[in-house]
Amino acid sequence: MKIEPSSAAPPAIATWHGREVLVVEDSVVQRAYLVDLLRQLGFGTVLEAGDGNEALSVIEAHGGNALFLVLTDLEMPGMDGIELTCQLRERDLVQHLIVVSARDPRLLEIIENMKLEDPSFGLLGTLLKPVQSESLVQLLKLTEDAPAARGAHAAQDLPTLEVLAAALANQEFLPYFQPKVAMQSGQLKGVEALARWRRADGTLVPPLQFIPALEGSPLMADFTLAIVQQVLARMLDWQAAGLPPMTVSINLAADNLAERGFIDRLTALVLASGVAPAALVWEVTETSVMRQLSQSLTNLGRLRLMGFGLAMDDFGIGYSSMQQFARCPFTELKIDRAFVHGAAQWPNRHVVLKSALELGQRLGVATVAEGVETEADWQLLRDLGCDMAQGYLLAKPMPAEELVGWMRQDRRRLRALAGGLGM
Repeated sequence: MKIEPSSAAPPAIATWHGREVLVVEDSVVQRAYLVDLLRQLGFGTVLEAGDGNEALSVIEAHGGNALFLVLTDLEMPGMDGIELTCQLRERDLVQHLIVVSARDPRLLEIIENMKLEDPSFGLLGTLLKPVQSESLVQLLKLTEDAPAARGAHAAQDLPTLEVLAAALANQEFLPYFQPKVAMQSGQLKGVEALARWRRADGTLVPPLQFIPALEGSPLMADFTLAIVQQVLARMLDWQAAGLPPMTVSINLAADNLAERGFIDRLTALVLASGVAPAALVWEVTETSVMRQLSQSLTNLGRLRLMGFGLAMDDFGIGYSSMQQFARCPFTELKIDRAFVHGAAQWPNRHVVLKSALELGQRLGVATVAEGVETEADWQLLRDLGCDMAQGYLLAKPMPAEELVGWMRQDRRRLRALAGGLGM
């Protein structure tokens, strides 16, 4: 089961107002510019340092507690930005981090990869110099959805299997749905089902805090089937309400994909529901296919023969994504947000994104871009011929009962985006 990256809609009141921030920049002129920009945005205490060593000394003198935000340059004398980032992560000295540079954009990719390897790390993103206020605000808005005391290892302990088994028995897991929008028309073409855990006290728990505990456990099969059963019921409700036809994508875990018995249970559940197989798209990652290659390929073939759609998820981040995509009967190619978000700004991401889209187009499969968060990324994807987009620019994951209202409310905005009119 995939864990989607956390993001957020713009907050009504900026979460950074009055907070402490440290600017690490060896250029006096650049540092003064950033300090002034942050003060204009409402930050409280704005600390300053000329390199990584001084930054650590400033934090220590300030009590050694994790600061709300550190904004650091990449190239500095003494301790550079890469080493400082590692130190901040290892010592839990920052809740949120932004890295800036005027150097080769590929150097910033090193920092971005830290976030991919450790999603709990508070890296908001990277920016090229000169830093623009709009781009900075876009990253700062991501703090709205982050835990209040977030450090590199501040995530809560995962629940035990006993706790998760009880939650499953009490039907506390439910699907949220994130729209997938056609880029040329702005119309809703499908949704992806993403799991949430609503505790008995009403607390909504994000997947990052429970999916890792389920993966590889005997509970994963029953958990997935419970989510699928709810999705099927919602699909029938939508049909009865007269919603236009659309597909629903659901993630399959590696162990389940390779298990013939699970596939039998899954297909029997769908066929008994009355929902057409073509209305469902099973999403799998390259890692899940590679786990038990022969059996996984066999089960993918079975699912495709029955009429289900198949999507390769997170395309581009595996070591042999292209090989796996070529050998499996996929109907959809989902390009990972690592190559989508910021592609209009970063030339190297642009190249990878364009290549992935051309591959999908030549093989005749639908292309879906994940993590679309800015109009610039949307416009680039539209110009490159991407079929569908998914991300916070369009909509966050929502309960099933909110989908109809979202469609009515956002129809004009999405058509304007598709027409290249902006928002």
